[in-house]
Amino acid sequence: MAIERTLSMIKPDAVAAGNAGAILQHFEDNGLRVVACRKTQLTQAQAEAFYAVHAGRPFYGELVEFMTEGPIFAQVLEGENAVKAHRDVMGATNPKDAADGTIRKLYAESIGRNACHGSDSAENAAIEIAFFFAASDLL
Repeated sequence: MAIERTLSMIKPDAVAAGNAGAILQHFEDNGLRVVACRKTQLTQAQAEAFYAVHAGRPFYGELVEFMTEGPIFAQVLEGENAVKAHRDVMGATNPKDAADGTIRKLYAESIGRNACHGSDSAENAAIEIAFFFAASDLL
């Protein structure tokens, strides 16, 4: 098993609902260790840049608007096969399809307001981590 790092983001809906601590605890309870964490509010330019891969898709504008409506927690999580482990703990993007006990089943409002984001590959994790954190931030 490989020790990996992945970007995890607790989205504005979950932060506003006061669920950030419980969500972070959920990750830790499932073997993921926090190596960096920052609470911030994305500007429109930052949200557009972070989600540029989705530019041109019908939901892009709504996603950018949602991600700028309030603070987020960005964190780097580390553990065995962290990318897959994190995505398993998050659950399916649509909370209606998410397994019981997953973060999205517990805390997501809808497919668009789904409580958290996680890198989808080790390669994207490296890019996304660098978007929020300098190497010196990773402890």
